[in-house]
Amino acid sequence: MIHVRAVSPPDLTDQVVDLLSGDPSVLNLIVHPGAARNPDGDALVCDVLTGAANDVLRALRALRLDSRGSIVIEPVDMAFVGGGTGAGARRLGALTHAPIWDQVEARIRAGGTYAPSFYLYLVVAGLIGAVGIVTNSQILIVAAMVVGPEYGAIVSIALGIDQRDGRRIRRGLHALLVGFLLAIVITFLFSLLIRGFGFESKAFSLGVRPVSHLINTPDFFSFAVAGLAGIVGIVSLTEARTSALLGVFISVTTIPAAADIAVSVAFASWSEAWGSLIQLLVNIVVLIVVGTGTLRCQREIWRRVGARRERGARQ
Repeated sequence: MIHVRAVSPPDLTDQVVDLLSGDPSVLNLIVHPGAARNPDGDALVCDVLTGAANDVLRALRALRLDSRGSIVIEPVDMAFVGGGTGAGARRLGALTHAPIWDQVEARIRAGGTYAPSFYLYLVVAGLIGAVGIVTNSQILIVAAMVVGPEYGAIVSIALGIDQRDGRRIRRGLHALLVGFLLAIVITFLFSLLIRGFGFESKAFSLGVRPVSHLINTPDFFSFAVAGLAGIVGIVSLTEARTSALLGVFISVTTIPAAADIAVSVAFASWSEAWGSLIQLLVNIVVLIVVGTGTLRCQREIWRRVGARRERGARQ
């Protein structure tokens, strides 16, 4: 269930109220004439069953309530509404579990903002990854994966492709390019410092580099894991499952690959640097492609579920 707060121009309020009051999936509708300021108008609040939220929000936008007034959506964690939800829930059927696409897209857009902290996190993640590589510490590699914010940009690009939004695609690609270049350059300087003072582990200096080898040798499993992570990442975003999304961060070999490029160049390991570059590109490209495909598949699946429900309701 979601909670909707809206401000409606007085000349539009009757149409909005008729729309909301005529839908059995809309509960607790309250209208306060003339109560809203900035924008001025009538204040409306209601609760909407999750499965009907897409249709209700689409209908409100068709009335131009979003441009002439305002619409605010909040998730409802708990509600006690007696039997009020029964008729609406029965009417929705399987759509009860449908994602609310406005919320999904807002979640993705939030991850596709590139404040200075985005680049700072990438740099810090690269430095942590470098320490993990030269000390053969898998724990630090996992830590670097969790710190890295690049998945938000990758998913934002996927949304841009899905919606044919060239500006979003360009902004995401620019953020990834600048962010990874910055992380690689600073991590390279840090790695030169490690090499100059001999801070790397003895095993690493002797060529025993299991962590680096795992990163800089892309193979079939690189594609497979990136593809699976791309699917789970989009599904976890649509269903707001943060625990699954954390697993995606730990599965994606982007930050470790960037860190290994810098470390390998600093230690003049050119073939390893090339392998890490391929690993980085493979992960980014596969995540974008699979993310776009998963978004489109999910929309189509839920569209068909809705169409089936409407056919059943008419029979």
